[in-house]
Amino acid sequence: MKRIPVVATIVVSLAIVAMIALGIWQLQRRGEKEALLAQLAANQRLAPIAFPAIPVGDDLLFRRASVFCLKPVAWISRGGRDAAGNPGWRQIASCSTGAEGPGVMVQIGIASTATAKPTWSGGKVSGYIGHAPSETPMIAAAFSHAPKTLMLVADPPLAGLAANPPADLSSVPNNHLAYAVQWFLFALVAGIIYAIALRRRLRAQP
Repeated sequence: MKRIPVVATIVVSLAIVAMIALGIWQLQRRGEKEALLAQLAANQRLAPIAFPAIPVGDDLLFRRASVFCLKPVAWISRGGRDAAGNPGWRQIASCSTGAEGPGVMVQIGIASTATAKPTWSGGKVSGYIGHAPSETPMIAAAFSHAPKTLMLVADPPLAGLAANPPADLSSVPNNHLAYAVQWFLFALVAGIIYAIALRRRLRAQP
């Protein structure tokens, strides 16, 4: 009598179900991202606000805002491009805003070299809200529901630096459909491979 391997079948079945569930989740995320992108496009036409003092989600991305930086207490330099598309180094200040609350990160402009030292001592900054640099790995960030740190991207730039690039909706990826298709394909391939292996095993049995 031919016998089907129960444990292997259960393990493969659970893996296939998990991959299908991940594909469905990505389709749900696609709908959420499309709604968010529509809101971000509308944000660029809304009146300016004060930069939020507490952590918030991505709902305010690309909204015009302003903040008063008492003084920069630290600097971060990251590779990037200026408004004209030229490569450079983003100059990001971690600012003190007072003892009553947390500080804020401000990208004051684009320097031509990585060793540039901005001569800026703080003051009022106007611009739009963007994402601050993150050290979180891409895969971990994809599954995290924690709000990303926001920063103010100065417009106009400060300290004689080149202009920051304008708010760009394409910087917020919406590739959830591709991820969903990948998970569904993984599930299909896993099912086909196991079916072939199971067929060969049953044929080999007396």
